[in-house]
Amino acid sequence: MLTMLFVQQSLMLIFLMRDGKANSVVEHFDWLTSALGLKTFRKLFPVILTDNGSEFKYTLELEHTIDGAKRTRIFYCDPQASWQKAHIEKNHEYIRYVIPKGKSLDPYTQEDFTILANHINNTKRFQYNGKAPIELATSEEFRDLFQVTGIQPIPADDVMLKPRLLKP
Repeated sequence: MLTMLFVQQSLMLIFLMRDGKANSVVEHFDWLTSALGLKTFRKLFPVILTDNGSEFKYTLELEHTIDGAKRTRIFYCDPQASWQKAHIEKNHEYIRYVIPKGKSLDPYTQEDFTILANHINNTKRFQYNGKAPIELATSEEFRDLFQVTGIQPIPADDVMLKPRLLKP
């Protein structure tokens, strides 16, 4: 699973990876760049902060498109410094409400992860005066992102972060 978080909104994308390898992450960046267009990708992802996992080792390939155009800048957190990416750690907690730690991700599909992301992104947050992350992501670029990723509003009464949300 590859997760990406927009810190200002706490909005999260969740992608199914075919494996946990660096080539898969590059493929997702390439797909997002192609689906959104380079200009929109750059506006949405001017900088990416990640951990030092081996799946992020292809820095040049992540920062540049296949034809060599600059698409983003990658920065790495210090080892054992989860506080440097605290926002994503909280969203990962929401994932664990639905998929408990230790449970295999094998039965899940991209559609399942999109459903999960929609429920997380529609969860109202105290720090945002009771608004959900999806409500804070209002730019044209976010609308384009939602269209290509399937992120969409869910009525507050329908939001659920329990294991029964996904039936693998």
